Amino acid sequence: MTEQDGTDRGAAGQDGGRPALSGKVALITGASRGIGYGIAEALIARGDRVVITGRNEDALKEAAAALGPDRVLTVAGKAHDEAQQAATVERAMETFGRIDYLVNNAGTNPVFGPMADLDLNVARKVFETNVVSALGFAQKVWHAWQKDNGGAIVNIASIAGVAPSPFIGAYGMSKAAMVNLSLQLAHEFAPVVRVNSIAPAVVKTKFAAALYENREAEAAAGYPMARLGVPEDIGGAAAFLLSDAAGWVTGQTLVVDGGLFLKAGV
Repeated sequence: MTEQDGTDRGAAGQDGGRPALSGKVALITGASRGIGYGIAEALIARGDRVVITGRNEDALKEAAAALGPDRVLTVAGKAHDEAQQAATVERAMETFGRIDYLVNNAGTNPVFGPMADLDLNVARKVFETNVVSALGFAQKVWHAWQKDNGGAIVNIASIAGVAPSPFIGAYGMSKAAMVNLSLQLAHEFAPVVRVNSIAPAVVKTKFAAALYENREAEAAAGYPMARLGVPEDIGGAAAFLLSDAAGWVTGQTLVVDGGLFLKAGV
């Protein structure tokens, strides 16, 4: 698996019938496809504008065209590159003048196997991309806008971070750190900025394809809701946490798992 840019797209961003602009702006990392795209889709559907990042410029342009280019700024680059983080925040401020919401979604999971045999350099790469990059974006958005103007942050974790995750232990370890990062930032940034995380189970994206491809029915059988997740499921959850309806919610991890933990007894 590679960076969490996901898979299929919906039909958001068509010209007819879109809501008026809300005045709010969100920066979403790893958003050319998959979960990040699903979140961008949900926010644009309510009138927000978005800044989306990803490694592949062509994929970002395709996403922007589908979402509605008048409401989207694309910035290509690697999430863990500090210079790229700074450039992304700078371009967002130059273009839209504000960054109300930050969604840290970019992630990687390049290894499958037991922790006992894990290459430590791979572990460092996973942690750098999945956790340190999220902290970097949070710092830069805080100083550029949120410290003085408020806002909200959502970090995309995983159920792998709140329960054992055999054979993807490095990924699970990093997502557990994302949960704790959310707690630390929620405490430090309160009461100005709310910070929460979402812990999805398997969502049908390119990033997670190895967990269900050619065996989707078998994979879904373990879920009380009788299906795997789709990006829209996470988009709806993120839109709630990035709204006034969640104005008294901070430091929480919202598990979005189709009831999986009901069977697991967690």
